[in-house]
Amino acid sequence: MSTIAWIALASVAAWGYLLLGHGFFWRTDQRLPAPLEKPVEPDRWPSVAVVVPARDEALVLPRSLPSLLTQDYPGPLEVFLVDDGSTDGTGELARELAARHGGRPVTVSSPGPPAPGWTGKLWAVRHGIALARAGHEGGEDAAEYLLLTDADIAHEPDGVRHLVAAAVGGRLDLVSQMARLRTANGWERHIVPAFVYFFAMLYPFRRVNRPMARTAAAAGGCVLLRTEAAVRAGVPDSYRQAVIDDVSLARAVRRSGGRLWLGLADRVDSVRPYPGLTELWLMVARCAYAQLWHNPLVLAVAVAGLGVVFLAPPAAVCAGLLTGDAAAGALGAAAWAAMAGSYVPMLRYYRQSLWQAPALPFTAALYLAMTVDSAVRHYRGRGAQWKGRTYPRPDPTRTA
Repeated sequence: MSTIAWIALASVAAWGYLLLGHGFFWRTDQRLPAPLEKPVEPDRWPSVAVVVPARDEALVLPRSLPSLLTQDYPGPLEVFLVDDGSTDGTGELARELAARHGGRPVTVSSPGPPAPGWTGKLWAVRHGIALARAGHEGGEDAAEYLLLTDADIAHEPDGVRHLVAAAVGGRLDLVSQMARLRTANGWERHIVPAFVYFFAMLYPFRRVNRPMARTAAAAGGCVLLRTEAAVRAGVPDSYRQAVIDDVSLARAVRRSGGRLWLGLADRVDSVRPYPGLTELWLMVARCAYAQLWHNPLVLAVAVAGLGVVFLAPPAAVCAGLLTGDAAAGALGAAAWAAMAGSYVPMLRYYRQSLWQAPALPFTAALYLAMTVDSAVRHYRGRGAQWKGRTYPRPDPTRTA
C-alpha cells in the first residue's frame, strides 16, 4: 500500500477506538432528568450560596443575574456577585438588578486586585466563598452547597432545584453542566458545537461520572459543589494559578475522595455573544496550550494526532480520486464517515444542520491552528489573556 493508504488505515484504527473504546465520548445522553421527568426530590432542601465572579459583564448581566434571583428553589438561596475590578459598571448594574427583581438576598462585593500567584477569577471565587461562609462557620445556617456559575450563564427557573436534587439523590459532591453556548451567527454555529465535541473527546463524560475514575472534569459555567467537599479539596486555593480552572476544580475534588457528575445542559445557557471568528479564536487560544501543559513535545504529538485523525481522511480521499489509489480512497472514506457520524449527536444537540458533519475536518484544522497560535502567544508573553490580564505559566513550585 502507499504511504497515504497506511496513514488512512491508521486513521480508521483510531476511529475504531474512539467510537467504541473511548468512553462513548460522542454520545450526548449524559444529562439531568428532563423537566417532564420529575426528579426525586429530597425531604429537606439544603441551603445554597451562589457565587458569581464577574469582570466587565454589563453586557450580559441583565440576562443572567435575574435568572438566579427568580429561581423557584424551595430552600434558602443567596447570591454573592463578586466584581473583579470591572470598569464598565458591572457592580452598580448588579445592585440595580437585585433591587429591581428582589426575592433572593444578594451581596455585591469586590476583593480588590488579585494577590500574587492568583488568577483574577479564582481570587474572586475565593472571596465569594469566604463571604458565603462568613459568620456561619459550623453554624446551622451555613450554606450546604455552593453554586459556582459564570456571569454569562442564564438558568431556567427550576435549574437549581434540578442540580440539588441530582446531588442529594446521587450522593454527589460535584454536579456540573456544560451550558449550551450561543449559536446565533455563522461562525458560532460552525465553531461552538465542535468546541463541546472536542471537550468531550478530551474528557469523556461517562468516564468522569464513574465513581473512583481517574478522569476528572467540570464545566466552569455551572458547578454545584457540596461545601464540605470544597473545604476538603481546598477550593480554590489548591489550584489558584489555574487558567483551566474548571478541570482543576474537578481534579481537586476527585483527589480528595469526592464523587463527580458532568453532563450536557438542557436548561442552562450562555448568553455571551461571539460576533465573529476573532472572538471565538481568542476564546480557544487563551487556554489551548495550557491544556497541553505548556509542553512543546505534547503540542507536537497533539498536532500529529489531529492530523492523522481528522485531516488524513479527506486527504486520502482526494489522493484516491486524483491518483487512482483505491485503497487510500476507500480507507479515507471509511474514516471520514466514522468521523462525521460521531459528530451528528452533537449537531443534533445544538439543533444544527447535519450537513455540517462532513465539514468537521475543516473545523478541526481551525482548532489545530488555534492551538498552535496559543503556543506562539505563550512564548511571546501573550499566552493566557483574558479581559486585560495576561497570566504566565503556573509556577510548579507553588501549590497546584
